[in-house]
Amino acid sequence: MRINPNQGTEPLPETGAASAQSTASPAARFNSGSALGEDQAQLSGAHLQVQALAAQALQLPEVRQEKVTALRQAILSGTYQPEPQDVADALLNHLLPAA
Repeated sequence: MRINPNQGTEPLPETGAASAQSTASPAARFNSGSALGEDQAQLSGAHLQVQALAAQALQLPEVRQEKVTALRQAILSGTYQPEPQDVADALLNHLLPAA
């Protein structure tokens, strides 16, 4: 692709408020809030939901001590009898990386 720097450019047709801004300084055009070339962002409310869920998660205990205590008592008393297939699955899942 070849660009000819000597080729003139035609000004864009201007209408309404945009033509009044064309004579203003670049700083004035930047601060005026013109819709021409202005970036816009629209934020969803999802961040509020994430913040609420994070606050709920922080209120939960890190270790569910009642489950740990019940499991410890079952093991000590000899009543904890996990299924061999469950033990094998847990070992393989721990040793092999998740795909």
